[in-house]
Amino acid sequence: MGDARLLEAARPVAAFDTPELRALVLDMRETMAALNGAGLAAPQIGVGLQVVIFGVAENPRYPDAEAVPDTVLLNPELQSIGDEMEDGWEGCLSLPGMRGKVSRHKHLRYRGYDLTGKPIDRTVSGFHARVVQHECDHLVGVLYPMRMTDMSQFGFTDVMFPNAATIDE
Repeated sequence: MGDARLLEAARPVAAFDTPELRALVLDMRETMAALNGAGLAAPQIGVGLQVVIFGVAENPRYPDAEAVPDTVLLNPELQSIGDEMEDGWEGCLSLPGMRGKVSRHKHLRYRGYDLTGKPIDRTVSGFHARVVQHECDHLVGVLYPMRMTDMSQFGFTDVMFPNAATIDE
């Protein structure tokens, strides 16, 4: 947090399945895995492209979360389904050691493309919807604290959750 690139809008991906794009996604996957992330957006590693990756099988940072399929999503478009919102605790690899309670749309349709340019069109709910919204916010220069309405629900993970297992951000 504090890097001006995190506040910029990312550019759409113009060419799919290029060596540069494959290298970017590999770098993102390695970064996300090393930090036990649920997702990562290209702007978080200094690349202003509309590329997000996400996926959760078992993750110590989100022990109660349902599985989210491993996905590379390029040029995403989000559409909320209904008005139902859901509060949930979020963390971010760009704000290490912190958590905040954020309200997100509970149901979501997202569209975009995979690494090779094949269309993706999914309707999701719950944690999956939260992860996609969080990562796609990075593509428009939004960090999760900007979505918060109650800053008393924002702070250092080890202070707010002192009995939780030690987790690297």
